[in-house]
Amino acid sequence: MRLGVFLLAPRFPGQDTVAPLAAAVAAAVAAEAAGFDDVWVAEHHFMSYGGCPSAVTMAGYLLGATRRIAVGTAVSVLSTTHPVALAEQAALLDRLSGGRFRLGVGRGGPWVELAVFGTGEERWERGYPAALDELLAVLRTGRVREDLELVPRARPDLPVITAVTSEAGLRVAAERRLPMLLGMHADDEEKAALTARYARLAPGAGPRHMSAGIAHVADTTAEAVATVRTAVPRWLGPGLAGYRRADGAPNSPRDPAAYTELLCRLHPVGSPEHCTAVLAATAERTGVDHVVLLVETTGELPRTLETIARLGAEVLPRLRSA
Repeated sequence: MRLGVFLLAPRFPGQDTVAPLAAAVAAAVAAEAAGFDDVWVAEHHFMSYGGCPSAVTMAGYLLGATRRIAVGTAVSVLSTTHPVALAEQAALLDRLSGGRFRLGVGRGGPWVELAVFGTGEERWERGYPAALDELLAVLRTGRVREDLELVPRARPDLPVITAVTSEAGLRVAAERRLPMLLGMHADDEEKAALTARYARLAPGAGPRHMSAGIAHVADTTAEAVATVRTAVPRWLGPGLAGYRRADGAPNSPRDPAAYTELLCRLHPVGSPEHCTAVLAATAERTGVDHVVLLVETTGELPRTLETIARLGAEVLPRLRSA
């Protein structure tokens, strides 16, 4: 089983915009020391839900701050990025890191950055498959067009993964035989259905899919759940409300308390024994044995580092031996 850290750099009330980013860097360094396989960075714009506006830029910084661990984007949003520009950045990081870079891409949402960056809602509504195909073609062939070469050229096997939250996204992934990144809200039944559907659409592809979740470790499961119930809605409430639609229509965010309860039920929030059992059971039921965990659940760096250390010392060895 592969276990990674998923970094949002969420801004909790009272924090400035830099503190969550500095904490994310410290978490990545700690994850490498704790034995995690990889670190994945999210991308958000103009909001407190996630404080990193460029996943690929942050990934480059983290690659320079680490030596062994793989670093990926979860995800770089193609609806607001030119696929050739992203291919150039990915190839650069791939080569400079000695192959430690991983590229995760996604469609994103109908948010205000579509208007700010000038790509428009049409690009979000219909343009993702074409943008993904252009990105993959440039990365795989090393050519932008017949008379233009990608410089530097990426390794032909640079790992690319695509976010899947819908049937349309599933088809995009399966048709290109790309592994899926499944979201935090999906339960085991939904993940199992998605992987089974993928297998029918792309027989023999057999990629290693990945899913995201949250994690918080304490001496007892009751203690861990109580901490997350108190802390996470403080960030989720303002964060989810910060999504602004490009068309100006009102946003209808999830209830932060109810969403926190869902996350605690689905993911490893508890004692080390509970976290191990949850991760192992999910892998068994879904076939998804690569999980990346959001550990920034309290907004307090010492607690984040403690969870990383305990996952590395008390959970990872048990999962790998099993």
